[in-house]
Amino acid sequence: MESEQLYHRGYCRNSYNSIASASSDEELLDGAGVIMDFHTTEDDNLLDGDAASPGSNYAMSNGGGAPSSTTHLLDFLEEPIPGVGTYDDFHTIDWVREKCKDRERHRKINSKKKESAWEFTKSLYDAWSGWLVVTLTGLASGALAGLIDIAADWMNDLKEGVCLSAMWFNHEQCCWTSNETTFAERDKCPQWKSWAELILGQAEGPGSYIMNYFMYIYWALSFAFLAVCLVKVFAPYACGSGIPEIKTILSGFIIRGYLGKWTLMIKTITLVLAVASGLSLGKEGPLVHVACCCGNIFSYLFPKYSKNEAKKREVLSAASAAGVSVAFGAPIGGVLFSLEEVSYYFPLKTLWRSFFAALVAAFVLRSINPFGNSRLVLFYVEYHTPWYLFELIPFILLGVFGGLWGAFFIRANIAWCRRRKSTRFGKYPVLEVILVAAITAVFAFPNPYTRQNTSELIKELFTDCGPLESSQLCQYRSQMNGSKAFSDNPNRPAGPGVYAAMWQLCLALVFKIIMTIFTFGLKVPSGLFIPSMAIGAIAGRIVGIAMEQLAYYHHDWFLFKEWCEVGADCITPGLYAMVGAAACLGGVTRMTVSLVVIVFELTGGLEYIVPLMAAVMTSKWVGDAFGREGIYESHIRLNGYPFLDAKEEFTHTTLAREVMRPRRSDPPLAVLTQDDLTVEELQATINETSYNGFPVIVSKESQRLVGFALRRDITIAIENARRKQEGIMLNSRVYFTQHAPTLPADSPRPLKLRSILDMSPFTVTDHTPMEIVVDIFRKLGLRQCLVTHNGIVLGIITKKNILEHLEELKQHTEPLAASWYYHKKRYPASHGSNGKPRSRVHHVQLIRSFQDGRGGGGDDSEEEEVHLLDGSNL
Repeated sequence: MESEQLYHRGYCRNSYNSIASASSDEELLDGAGVIMDFHTTEDDNLLDGDAASPGSNYAMSNGGGAPSSTTHLLDFLEEPIPGVGTYDDFHTIDWVREKCKDRERHRKINSKKKESAWEFTKSLYDAWSGWLVVTLTGLASGALAGLIDIAADWMNDLKEGVCLSAMWFNHEQCCWTSNETTFAERDKCPQWKSWAELILGQAEGPGSYIMNYFMYIYWALSFAFLAVCLVKVFAPYACGSGIPEIKTILSGFIIRGYLGKWTLMIKTITLVLAVASGLSLGKEGPLVHVACCCGNIFSYLFPKYSKNEAKKREVLSAASAAGVSVAFGAPIGGVLFSLEEVSYYFPLKTLWRSFFAALVAAFVLRSINPFGNSRLVLFYVEYHTPWYLFELIPFILLGVFGGLWGAFFIRANIAWCRRRKSTRFGKYPVLEVILVAAITAVFAFPNPYTRQNTSELIKELFTDCGPLESSQLCQYRSQMNGSKAFSDNPNRPAGPGVYAAMWQLCLALVFKIIMTIFTFGLKVPSGLFIPSMAIGAIAGRIVGIAMEQLAYYHHDWFLFKEWCEVGADCITPGLYAMVGAAACLGGVTRMTVSLVVIVFELTGGLEYIVPLMAAVMTSKWVGDAFGREGIYESHIRLNGYPFLDAKEEFTHTTLAREVMRPRRSDPPLAVLTQDDLTVEELQATINETSYNGFPVIVSKESQRLVGFALRRDITIAIENARRKQEGIMLNSRVYFTQHAPTLPADSPRPLKLRSILDMSPFTVTDHTPMEIVVDIFRKLGLRQCLVTHNGIVLGIITKKNILEHLEELKQHTEPLAASWYYHKKRYPASHGSNGKPRSRVHHVQLIRSFQDGRGGGGDDSEEEEVHLLDGSNL
C-alpha cells in the first residue's frame, strides 16, 4: 500500500537521479558553449546553492512522539509544490523518473477520458500533440531554411556587385529577364553592375580589378564583424555548428538558453552573414541547431512535452531530422542522420515523427524554391553514364584520402581550439574572426574557385560536362565545333582551360584545407558539411580528370580496352567529385549509412550507391585507424560535456570498487542512519558537506543499506515541516522508517522523512566489472549508483566518475583532449571545492592493502577490510 502511494505521488524507482549530477562545477562560459569540468572527488559540489531553492516534487511527513500519534502526521506530498519535475541548468535529467511520470500522466488521461466529452477531447489532443508539434517544427524549419538560402545568396553576390533593376535580386536572378546574355557569358547583363562599374565607370583594367578586390574584402569583413558582434552581445550560444551540443542535450543534459528564442533569432541572422562573408564554413550544420530551436520552442505549447524533459528530446530528435532534410534536400537521409549521429533515445514512434517532420520541412522548402531550379538543393545533379568495375580502385583511393583528411583535420582543429582556450588569443573572439575573414578574403579573390560560394563550387564540380556547360573545366580540345563534339567524341583531350583549372583547383584544395582548420570553432555560426564536401569534391574532380585523360591517351590498356565501350563516355569526372565529397565528409564525421543516403538523394541515381559505400567505408576505416572519434565527439570531449558515447568500446580491467568514491585517500562516505539523527545533526551534515545525496543505513553497527535521500529533498522537507506544523525543533528526532521510534514522553515531535527516501536505488557490488557498470549508465541513463558489499554501502559511482574512468582509459590509447580537470582548481582530498575542510560524519570506508603496494588490478589475493562505525572490521 505504501509503495502504491509513493508511486501515485510521482516518486518512482531511482527517483534520486533527478537531482544527481547537478553540479556547481565551475561554469566556464567560452562563447561556444559551456566548458564543464567533471573531475571531482566524491559527488561533491552537486547542487551547491540549490538546496534551499523553492519547489520540489517530494514531501515529508511529521509524526508524534509515539506510534499512536501517526494520525496527526501531515504529508506535504499531498499538496502540489511549484517546480515539481524541473531541473536546473547544467543538470542531467533522470530518464527513468521521466518515463515514470509520462506513464502516470498517460494512465490518468485514459482513466478520465470516458467521464465526459471534454475529457475525451483532451485525450485526443494529448494523443495528437506529438504530430502537431513535429508539423509546426517542420513548417518553421523549412521556412527559415528557405529564408536563409535566399538571403545568403543575395548577400554573397553583394560582394561583387548589385542589380540596378531590382536591388533584391542576386546575380543570377538579375540576368534572368535580360535578352543580352550570351552562351559563353550568361552571367553578364547590363542590369548587373560590378562595384568597379558603379564607382569607377569601367568594367575592365587594373583599376577595376583592384576596386572589385577592395570591395570584396570590405563586404567580407563587414559581414564577419557584424556576425561575431551579434553573437557576442545577444546570444553566445549561437556560435559554432551546434551539433556537439545537440548530441549532449539529446543524451539528457540541460543547457538553458541553448535552444531558446534569442539563440534562434541570432543564429538565423548571423548564419546568413557568416556564409556571405566567404569564410570556409557551411550552413548545413547550423540548420540542425535552428530546427532544434524551433522544436524546443513549439514543445512549450504542449504540456505533454513542456513538463517532461525525456519527451521533449523526442521532439528534438525529429527536429534534427528536419534540419538535415532542408539542409541537403534529403528527408530520408535526415531521419537516418538523427538516428545514427545525434539521437540518444530513439523509439519507433520517434522514427515515424522524424520522417513526418522531414517530409513537411522538405515540402515547405520545395514550395519556396529558393534556388529557382525546382530542386531542394543548389547542387542537384544527375548522371547518365554507368560506372565500371575498375573504377572501384580510384574510388577506394578517394576513400583513403577522405580518411586521412578527416584524421588530420580532427587533430589539427582540436589542437588549435585547445590552444585558443588556453591562451590569451581566445579572449578576443572578434579580433580572431576579423583576422581569419581578412586572410580568407585576401587569398580567395584571385582564384575563381575560392571566390565563389562554396555551394556553387560543389555544384560546378559535381556537374558533368555537356553541350550547355561553359565552365573552364569543360574546355576540351576537339576537331569539331559545337555540341556535336561532346556526343561524337566522348573521350576527348583536355584543353588549356582544363589544365589551368586543374592548377587552380590544386591551389583551392590547399587553401580550403588550411582555412577550414582555423575557421571551424570561431565565434560565428559555422558548419562543417559543405567545406568538407568541397575539399573532397575538388580532390575527386582532379582524380576524375586524371582518369579521363588516362583513358584517352592509353585506351589500349587492358582495363580501358576491356570495360570502356567505343563511342560511350568511359569516365565521368563529376562522379569522382561526388564520391570524394562523401569520402571526406565521412572521414570527418565518421557517418556511414546516413551519409550514403544523403549523397544518394542529392544525385538521384541508384546505380552509384556501391561506389559511395566503398568510399565512405574506406574513409571510416582509415580514420578509425588514427582515432575512433569523429569531429563532433572530439569537440564534446574538448568542451567537457557529460556525454557517454554508446559507440565507444573499451576493455575494462577494473572493478566497481576501484572507480567508486570515496577512494583510499578521500574522506569517508557520509551516510545517515534511519532513526537516531536529530534535525540539528541532519542540518549540520547538509551544511558542512556538498554532496548531492546521502545513503541511509540501518545503524552505525549494522550499516546495511536502507535507501538514498537527496540533499534537496531533505532541505525542502525540513523547511516545509517548520512552516506548516508546530513542534519541530532542532532536537527533534528524524526517522526514515515506517513507524516512529520509541521516545521519552517529553521529547519533541519527531520528523518522518520516509516519503522522500528512495528505497530502491540502483546498486552494484564492489566486485562488479566496470564494463557492466558503464553499460548500466549508458542504457538506463543513470547518474549515480551505490556500491555495496554484502548489503553494506561502501561508496558511490556517479556519471562524472564514469567519464573520468573512460578518460583515463583513453589517455593510454588516444591522448586527444585535455584532461577533465584541466580547467579546475584543485584542493586537497580533505577539502571541498570552496577550500573549506569537509566534515567527517557517519561514514563507511573500504580499505585495501596490496602486496605490491600499488592500486588497480583487482587480484584475488588482495585483502579487503570494511571499516564499521564502531571501529571493528568485517
